[in-house]
Amino acid sequence: MSLAPSGPRDPASALVGDLQHVSGGRVPGLDGTSAFTFVAPKQMRLPVLVAVPHAGRAYPPQVVDRMRDPQGAQLRLEDRLVDRLGRMIAQATGAGLLVAHAPRALLDLNRAEDDIDWDMVEGGRPEGVASLTTSGGPGGNRRARSGLGLVPRRLPGSGEIWRGRLPRAELSARIAGIHRAYHAFLAEELARMRKVWGAALLIDLHSMPPLRLAEGEERAPRIVLGDRFGVSCHHALIGAALRQLDTQGCSAAQNRPYSGGYVLDRHGAPDKGIHAVQVEVCRATYLDHRLAEPGEGMAGMAAILADLVRVMGAETALMGGGGEQILQAAE
Repeated sequence: MSLAPSGPRDPASALVGDLQHVSGGRVPGLDGTSAFTFVAPKQMRLPVLVAVPHAGRAYPPQVVDRMRDPQGAQLRLEDRLVDRLGRMIAQATGAGLLVAHAPRALLDLNRAEDDIDWDMVEGGRPEGVASLTTSGGPGGNRRARSGLGLVPRRLPGSGEIWRGRLPRAELSARIAGIHRAYHAFLAEELARMRKVWGAALLIDLHSMPPLRLAEGEERAPRIVLGDRFGVSCHHALIGAALRQLDTQGCSAAQNRPYSGGYVLDRHGAPDKGIHAVQVEVCRATYLDHRLAEPGEGMAGMAAILADLVRVMGAETALMGGGGEQILQAAE
């Protein structure tokens, strides 16, 4: 089966002062709503792109109407307000910022395009489509069956998210307008940055529920850095990041329990000068006690992450031979 209806809206670019603004893709069911926006200085100070794929809040009314518990599902599925952290980081560092407006409930940008639970789609799995995902393998298929595939179906402890099945045409529209548009733009921008700087760094910014203390730990991690166990990012960048967080007294972990997903698999290519790191931030550090609204710690966590971006960005530029550009930016 082809999942390719009419193509997504081409990215529209505009200059506002010293900033470039790009919008692209589309959210099916919300006419005129872009799937993502990108903002970056015309002259970037560091070869860093901060991406926020899971904080979108553009919910089409008909999608909300099909949710069994709209407020509960949205709160649990979203990386709640982590886009605000992303904006604060970008403003402080001059990094590029890519924010998805399409919510994770519609489509999970950190899953492969074919990581589909066909049991939730009208008509089921089409003929000619393999029962195992071609890009995710058996692991990806198990994740989809557990309810956390390309379109989330159920949440642990909460059961089914949706009433009824998803129309196949709607799934196709989401894949074209959200998934393909977002990842095509992300790939092009990282390639452009690498061409200018010799190297580029993707910070894939997420949030996580508070972690429990593991055996031997004095403090639960507030930040988890994922690099697909060394596959998506040079070890020197991760080492610099961990040292920086330790200097700031911010407890951190690497790859446990989050090592990253499809975004890092698709875009991370250290041997080609493109490095990708997933950064998971504990929601309790920047949200209120209900983990729903901004908390007193938001500014402090944004400052910690901005320093992290500066350190990793400078290391990335040096790897690409961009030391002169760093000095010019510092001046």
